[in-house]
Amino acid sequence: MEPTRIEILEQTLESTPNNTFARYALALELSRAGQPERAWQQFEHLLNQHPDYAATYLQAGMYLAKQGRNAEAREVFTKGIEVNRKQGNLHAQSELEAALEELTSEE
Repeated sequence: MEPTRIEILEQTLESTPNNTFARYALALELSRAGQPERAWQQFEHLLNQHPDYAATYLQAGMYLAKQGRNAEAREVFTKGIEVNRKQGNLHAQSELEAALEELTSEE
């Protein structure tokens, strides 16, 4: 039987625990697989241990908003805007600004 994407990503992280892309992909896969607690553990690890990994912020914020954790989502989007601005990633920055605006308008 072929290993699942989740299993492959978990194996990757066992051998290279600082592989930010594998951890990010695992968070997304766990979220899609209906494992929100495990997904959040991966997002949280990235936010705390690899705060310059800019891709995390949009997906982590969207995850939090889906969970009804709007104040936390707002904080993540805001931090992500700052990180992307410092990195000069205008596209990601604008996506985060739009997500923050949408979240704020829904409240």
